[in-house]
Amino acid sequence: GKKSLRQKVVDELKHYYDGFHLLWIDTKVAARMVWRLLHGQVLTRRERRRLLRTCADLFRLVPFLVFVIVPFMEFLLPVFLKLFPEMLPSTFETESKREEKQKKKLNAKLELAKFLRETIAEMAKRNKADTG
Repeated sequence: GKKSLRQKVVDELKHYYDGFHLLWIDTKVAARMVWRLLHGQVLTRRERRRLLRTCADLFRLVPFLVFVIVPFMEFLLPVFLKLFPEMLPSTFETESKREEKQKKKLNAKLELAKFLRETIAEMAKRNKADTG
C-alpha cells in the first residue's frame, strides 16, 4: 500500500541515521588501518580498497552535509543527485541504486566482451586470409 507522509519522513530519517552510523563504523575501521600503516604493517588488497572507499566517502560527505544543514536545501538533493550521481557517500546508497549501478557495470563489461570477441574474430579472418 501507499505510505503516509509521516511514514515516508520516518523512513528517510532512518535511512540517514543508518547511513551516518555505517559511515562512523567505516571511519573507525579506517582509522585503525591508518594506525597499522603508520606502524609499518602492510594492508591486504581488500583493506586497501576499504580504506580508499572510506576516504572517498568522507570527502563526499562535505557537499552532502551542506544539503542536510541548510534549511530546505534537501529539496534540491534529488536534482543534484541526478546531475552528480556519485555525490552521496556509499553508506547512503539504497539497494535499488546499488543494483542499478551493478547492472550498468555488467552491461558495459558485456559490451566490451562482445567488442573484443568481434575484434579477435576479425583478426583471425585476416590471419587466415594472409596465410591462405
